[in-house]
Amino acid sequence: MRAITYTKLGPAKDVLQLQTLDDIAPQPGEVRVAIAYSGVNPSDVKSRNGRPGMTTPAFAQIIPHSDGAGVIEAVGGGVDAARIGQRVWIWNGQWQRPQGTAASHITLPAAMAVPLPNDVSLETGAILGIPGLTAALAVFGGHDITGQTVLIQGGAGTVGLLAVQLAKWGGARVITTCSPRDTARVQAAGADVVLDYSAPDLAAQILTANDGALISTVVEVEFGLNIALDAEVIAPNGRLAAYGSAKSMEPTLPFLPLLFKAVTIDILLIYLLPPAERAAMIDKLHAALTAGALTCPVEQVYPLEDAIAAHHAVEAGGRSGAILLKCDG
Repeated sequence: MRAITYTKLGPAKDVLQLQTLDDIAPQPGEVRVAIAYSGVNPSDVKSRNGRPGMTTPAFAQIIPHSDGAGVIEAVGGGVDAARIGQRVWIWNGQWQRPQGTAASHITLPAAMAVPLPNDVSLETGAILGIPGLTAALAVFGGHDITGQTVLIQGGAGTVGLLAVQLAKWGGARVITTCSPRDTARVQAAGADVVLDYSAPDLAAQILTANDGALISTVVEVEFGLNIALDAEVIAPNGRLAAYGSAKSMEPTLPFLPLLFKAVTIDILLIYLLPPAERAAMIDKLHAALTAGALTCPVEQVYPLEDAIAAHHAVEAGGRSGAILLKCDG
């Protein structure tokens, strides 16, 4: 198989390389998937660069990326042979294991290859693992949002834009924040109100947009930067679902207002989602896709051999869609 690998941490141009490796035969309970598209996520870039405290990769050789989609071409013992030829999407491809989806093939436990609905493209399938499941958990992981208002901080990002669509499909009124350059795109995704994230009176604008009422669910991309504002606008017994805090990794919490509103701070790490909850979120994603309520935008598709450029595109930020590798070309 053809695969992108690295054996040391560092910049993409210094450590990523294209290699030809032996195919891995599926063992009992496993499947081998011919990968069509591999999703490149910020977490993949951070792992390759080295997270705080990391000096060497977790394995001697790593094939990066957790997300992908393709077709099952072989199964191990105990797996229904009827799955051969099935279109699937993949979650946790390279989570706590060395072989991810940045390759022509991946072999992994059968449960991690999810049947893809017939009318959903493989490109979309390659976005469902981290962005899709994170958005679904952020929106639906707490109380019923039907008839409620959901605030989505950072509605123009890959996760944020999916969360806007899912919240609207789930019956909520959606207020979101983003850069003014992204307002039209976020409105087109279904947001009822779009506000400039940098406005000095943002909290007041959010409450005015909600007729003065506090907000029961807040989805947060920058927990550390926005926690004070979130504490101001969230309702008593509200849920703050935080999936990122890249710009402030050691936040100071305004404990008193959070305490006296009995706020639930729900910190999301999709890799650790228990099986029952993961199955429920997969069902939500599939239902939204089948209903035509969810579009997963792709900014650019790179050939496998251009993985370095794909990593640079993710590092640059400011994207209007996902970055994918085409692995079967």
